[in-house]
Amino acid sequence: MYKCAFSITLGLVFSFTIACQDRRMLAGKSATDSIAEANGSQQSRKMIREIEADVRASRQYTGKQHLDPRVMDVMARVPRHEFVPLTERVQAYENRPLSIGQGQTISQPFIVALMTDLLELEPDDIVLEVGTGSGYQAAVLAELVSKVYTIEIVEPLGRAAAERLGRLGYRNIECRIGDGYAGWPEQAPFDAIIVTAAAQHLPPPLVEQLAPGGRLVVPVASGLLEEQLVVVTKSESGSIQTREVLPVRFVPLTGEH
Repeated sequence: MYKCAFSITLGLVFSFTIACQDRRMLAGKSATDSIAEANGSQQSRKMIREIEADVRASRQYTGKQHLDPRVMDVMARVPRHEFVPLTERVQAYENRPLSIGQGQTISQPFIVALMTDLLELEPDDIVLEVGTGSGYQAAVLAELVSKVYTIEIVEPLGRAAAERLGRLGYRNIECRIGDGYAGWPEQAPFDAIIVTAAAQHLPPPLVEQLAPGGRLVVPVASGLLEEQLVVVTKSESGSIQTREVLPVRFVPLTGEH
């Protein structure tokens, strides 16, 4: 079983847009930051090897011998240590979830990579993420697509993630504080949607907001104590196909549903 990132709870507060400088223009890094980056590069390579091992170990479920090289390249580049508290940075590149405060966690790198791969993203795609957390998954997505809309119900996490993503130079991410179950209808349709908490059923608003030809990746409860990572594909005619990929264990998706 694989565990995920964080819980989603009820509420719809407000939205805000990240505005930031290009990452190449960022300056004034401390010596501690430089050391962290150097150590992170080495640890990141180890993390990638562990993700690759998990991909091989789970191939009986996923049918995958390897993930898209573009996804793996982004997983190697995005500085995971930037998305965890200082107290967790020594473990930032371990292939497991880590605490990010507010009783929430950052997802296991293997799960982030697999869910991203299952979306089959293209450079001009527009993506919705339900559950921003610390912003790590949004950063991974933003490296691969044109635009990312991300929703977080826990206000302190959402605000901190927006600041962090802005500081790191991500221009193509827009954040909202609110109930992700309802999606983001005014920005729909989306070429891809990713949900980082377990739903009791496929959320109708998210299926509706998926563009023809789009893909939704979401953990869905399949029994009292069982969940499956599900890929939903919408055809050009609007018909829906679902495929169970992997047994998982996620925190529940909650909200007005």
